[in-house]
Amino acid sequence: MIVEIVFAAGCFWGVEKHFESLNGVIDVKSGYVGGNYPNPTYKDVLKYRLEENNKNIINYTEAVKVKFDNEKVTAKELIKSFWELHDSTTKNKQGNDIGNNYRSAIFYTNDNQKNVAYNTKHTYQTLLKEHGLGEIVTEIQPLTKFYEAEQYHQDYLVKNPNGYCPNHSTGVKFMKQKDDEKKDIIVPIGGKEIIVIEAEGFCPYCEKFELEVSSQYKGKVPLRTVYSSQLKNFTITTELDATPAILFIEEGKEVFAHRGFLNEQEFYKVLGAFQLGKDSESYSVAFDKDTDSRFCKQYDIFKNTPDGVFVDKLSGDILFDTNDRFNSGTGWLSFYKAVDDSTIEKVDNSYGMKRIEVLAKKSGIHLGHVFPRVDGKRRFCINATVLEFIPREKLKN
Repeated sequence: MIVEIVFAAGCFWGVEKHFESLNGVIDVKSGYVGGNYPNPTYKDVLKYRLEENNKNIINYTEAVKVKFDNEKVTAKELIKSFWELHDSTTKNKQGNDIGNNYRSAIFYTNDNQKNVAYNTKHTYQTLLKEHGLGEIVTEIQPLTKFYEAEQYHQDYLVKNPNGYCPNHSTGVKFMKQKDDEKKDIIVPIGGKEIIVIEAEGFCPYCEKFELEVSSQYKGKVPLRTVYSSQLKNFTITTELDATPAILFIEEGKEVFAHRGFLNEQEFYKVLGAFQLGKDSESYSVAFDKDTDSRFCKQYDIFKNTPDGVFVDKLSGDILFDTNDRFNSGTGWLSFYKAVDDSTIEKVDNSYGMKRIEVLAKKSGIHLGHVFPRVDGKRRFCINATVLEFIPREKLKN
């Protein structure tokens, strides 16, 4: 099926050349989009490119309309290419090109493109921050009207091979280029692992699971997202006719599976049964709100660990820091506070008591309770069996 999408990533000459070079792209037109006055010309967009000249005018940005065959190239591939093509963190400029006509934008023509734009933006923002770059300022809007630019702008760099075509890329790439990776055969890695089966065509719930769960996962059980056609030497009993399909594998054999979307906390409950075992003390604490025995074995291991952090045993999120640990003499790990934005607190009136329960924000597992102290500080009384310890020198930068 032939589909269109519009991208703005700086001077449209180089952007047009870039998308024309991609397989599956049928045609690319340079033009103007996103303004509020009629029949814009190149002279107009240059005239209104600076804020002080705008008055009540919303200027157009230089853009390209990409017509493509979505059976040969997906919207996701094109949008990921767009993010990598330019610097989406600079407002109203690309390199030395300064003005609101150079602002970054995606103008989508269907809900699939909209969802992919927001999902890939989220993923790419994480990558940019890892490289010390700032916030994405790209506009994401539905396409209303696209005005084709003057004829001399069309195929400008074909007509002028030595013409202006700067590279404004940040150099940040999507991790491992997953779509290319999926050409490879996937075999078991041994031990426990999670395999997420994604549809080879568009799958909104696959995108949603990647955005909300798998892209945020930092747990110790390896997670890979693949196509079913890639699997080799796995023993799988579940029909893989619904996606996403989340397979919990041990030594290459399916232990259990879930077909369809799982939200974050549903995923971690299933992972808990797989990783910890439903009969384990850790599982009972995490999901049945049990409490470790006083001075339990895990407490004895953790009470005097050297400098480092305690993480959620399932999600891998950092929850507590040894800098905030103290010996309360109670037989449970005690901290003055949790790491910022890592936990949530809720009222717990069970067993006829009035307490404040502490849960891990991402996985939702029960961690313990928080109590007031006579010195005005708070004591987080935390179960050791739902935590892992990581020495500070082993934390990834």
